[in-house]
Amino acid sequence: MNSVVIELRSAEGGLDSKDLIQIQYGIYLKWATRNNLEVIPLDSRPGLISFQVTGKDAWSFFKHEAGGLRFQRIPPTERKGRVHTSTITVAVLAVPDEGTVQLNDRDLDVQTTRGSGAGGQHRNRTDSAVILTHKPSGLVVRAENERSQHRNLLTAKAILYAKLQEAQQEALQGARNDVRRSQLGKGQRGDKRRSIALQRGQVVDHVLGIRMSAEKYLKGDLSELY
Repeated sequence: MNSVVIELRSAEGGLDSKDLIQIQYGIYLKWATRNNLEVIPLDSRPGLISFQVTGKDAWSFFKHEAGGLRFQRIPPTERKGRVHTSTITVAVLAVPDEGTVQLNDRDLDVQTTRGSGAGGQHRNRTDSAVILTHKPSGLVVRAENERSQHRNLLTAKAILYAKLQEAQQEALQGARNDVRRSQLGKGQRGDKRRSIALQRGQVVDHVLGIRMSAEKYLKGDLSELY
């Protein structure tokens, strides 16, 4: 897939967690640039950053990012030099490529009937109205505003296509919500996919079983994870 939406949310750690989503966003910007991908900001407010990444095989460059990230560092506001543990969550939502809605004539049941209401004798005495049923989904639309049956059929197809697009978007949004919930967990310190221990200079991906340099990670070089 050539497009993904990524959501970064602060979890445990208060202000430090909110600062860390900015740091992680910067890491992803650098990683996208390294791979000739475009980043489109979508939303930014305290505790949340969302953006879209587009380009060839964008999904393949971010498929391992979903889950909880645990940072261990001395925050800039820490006066006693204590290491704090804060968490953020990452959701990675695939965006289907365009053209996924197909309208095939074999899936359509076309019925004609006489028009109703105002419109003159021709409309009320001829079978110019069209009732179109999309057999796979059960959606039914009716078009009768035109005098010509052919034009009403074209109108009905356009309405049906729009309804199928709308239904697909609603289903996609529902699926995204399910994926988001399954990816994020509760955002607690023990609910982690990756640990970034900046004082030790080490990043550990607990799912992949990979350790890498925190210095490389902060520079947006995630190649060891992909």
